[in-house]
This record gives sequence, C-alpha cells and structure tokens, in this order.
Amino acid sequence: MDLAAQICYGAGISLTVGLGTALLAGAGGTLLGMIAGYFGKWADKLITGLCDVMMCIPHLPMMIVMGAFFGSSLRNIILVLVLISWAAPARIARARMLAMKQERYITAARSFGAGFFQLIGRHFLPAIFPIAMVNLLKIVSSAIIAEAGLSFLGLGDPSSKSWGIILNRSINFNGIYFTDYWKWWIVIPLFFLILLVAAVAMLGRDLERILDTKG
Repeated sequence: MDLAAQICYGAGISLTVGLGTALLAGAGGTLLGMIAGYFGKWADKLITGLCDVMMCIPHLPMMIVMGAFFGSSLRNIILVLVLISWAAPARIARARMLAMKQERYITAARSFGAGFFQLIGRHFLPAIFPIAMVNLLKIVSSAIIAEAGLSFLGLGDPSSKSWGIILNRSINFNGIYFTDYWKWWIVIPLFFLILLVAAVAMLGRDLERILDTKG
C-alpha cells in the first residue's frame, strides 16, 4: 500500500475514533449530566464527584496506562477515550438543567404529570443540543489527537494504518533523517493530522457562532 492510500485509510481511522468517541462520550455524559441536574441529592453528588475526579486526573498518563491495560485494538482506544471525555458534556448538561428546571413552564409541565423522559424530549434536549454539538466537535479534535498520540507511542492497533502508526514506524526506521524519506513519511502524515484537527476546530467555531450558544 503506497503512502497516498495509507493517508486516506488513516483519515478514516481518525474520523472513526473522533466521531465514535464524541457520540458515545457526548450521549453518555449529557444523559448523566441531565440526571444529576434534574434529580439532585445523591445522584448529583455522585455524578459531580466523578466528574471532578476525571477532570483532575492528568489525561495523558491515564490514557497510556489504560491503553496498555485494555489492549491496542481500535475499539479499546475508543473506550479509553470515552472514559476520559464524558465529564465535560456531563458538567455542561448539569449546569443547563439546573437553570432550566426552575423555569415556570417546566414547573407547570411537571404539575400536569410530565415525567423525566417526557421533559427531556420536549424541553431539555432541544435547549441542551446546541451547546452539546459545539462540545462534541471539541471532543472529536481531542480524540483524533489522542489516538494519534497513543499510536505514535506504540499503544495503537499495529494492524491499522493510522497516522500515528505511520509516524511511529517512520521514526523507528534507522536512517530516516539521512534520506529524503522523512519528507514523505513524517511531514505528510503530520500535515494531514494538523489539517484535520484545524478543520474540525474551525467547524466548531463557526457552529458556535451560528448557534450563538453563549447568548
């Protein structure tokens, strides 16, 4: 397989890891955040405490340890990234829920017998979705970089052709810098990695401007 084919194949792996991590971490974290904000009490304390712990632990050492423990398959990498990425969506959803559940229309809906899942579908989720979308794109960028970093350190799937694996094998090739091969096997994968992350970041910035999530 030539370099161009490996770059294209690696792009699919990066997008799979990024989107898979964002969807799983975003959906799970948002649901946990809504549960914490809506029910409060012990559920809020438990979920908030877990969020604080996950956000205080240094992510890079945790990724390295968990990646070595779970194994080097693509599925395991996604699971590791989900475990360290769900806290941010949970905190955002919790904060939004605490503000919304005091609104009069929510109180009126609850007085008429609306349950938790009915309120989610009708009121909470439409309000949280724009903020969650912007945060999901941030998770996509972080997951792409994390997968490339783990693969570069030798903790990725060795059978894949991800950009991190290409960089890992190129760096470990004896005499790579004494030939012109470094221009292709190091610069090109690194360029496309930066390009993809920058594209996702700009998409998130424009989406935030369109949705006006701070307004």
